[in-house]
Amino acid sequence: MPATRTQPDAWSRQRLAGVLGIGAVVILTVLAGLVTVILQLVTRPGEAPHDVLAVASADTDRRDQLAAEPMAEVPSDAGFTPDPALNPAPPIEIPSANARGPAEVATGFPQTPQGAVGQLAAIEQTVLEAMSLPVARDVHAAWSLPGAPTYEEWELTGNVRSFLRSGRQNGQAKDPGTFVQATPAMALLKATDGPDWVVACVLLDVQATIRADARMGYGHCSRMQWQDGRWQIAPGAAPARAPSAWPGSVAAVEAGWLTWQEAGS
Repeated sequence: MPATRTQPDAWSRQRLAGVLGIGAVVILTVLAGLVTVILQLVTRPGEAPHDVLAVASADTDRRDQLAAEPMAEVPSDAGFTPDPALNPAPPIEIPSANARGPAEVATGFPQTPQGAVGQLAAIEQTVLEAMSLPVARDVHAAWSLPGAPTYEEWELTGNVRSFLRSGRQNGQAKDPGTFVQATPAMALLKATDGPDWVVACVLLDVQATIRADARMGYGHCSRMQWQDGRWQIAPGAAPARAPSAWPGSVAAVEAGWLTWQEAGS
């Protein structure tokens, strides 16, 4: 019987301190657990017949099930352990952004599942590289649909808040001397339901410098919905947490992550 694998609890201060061999190094901590958001269908009297409401309810139930489906488990230290796979994961081709959208997030991705992945990565990069609560709030407000996890519940908000707290940063944004870079390294499509709904997942190569360098792999999933001509964070509770593993590692490949490749490159 294979050894039991567990999900990493967080981008923990203790873990990175162990990786770097010093006690003062700190980095991102993901809030433990997920807060359940109840998606409510609101209609005006006479606006939709009963059968339409029934179909919408069935769609919601199906999407809830797809989002909540558990993902592969990896060792708790997989995100911090380089362990090159002998055979790289197959590529997944992700389109490039061609415009700047609300809250200065790159956009212009097509209405395809791969476009949803690209948009999610752009949202993640903007929030994590800024490491600023005001930026996170602005991005969430601009890119979340009604019924999505709130700003306070959003996993990325938790990352920023914990980074600022654990890193002893001043105020609501990272210090001028602190550096964070989040680069998409792998991705996967967990689920699709029609042309306008995707559970997209991105594995980021996150590098941070506070008083020393640290590096890790971080996986994140989100419901995405095409609305108003762009992909946005969709209503409903956050999906099951994605496995975090070092990009390109055995654990990443075994968890199903695919190698990120920009279209045309």
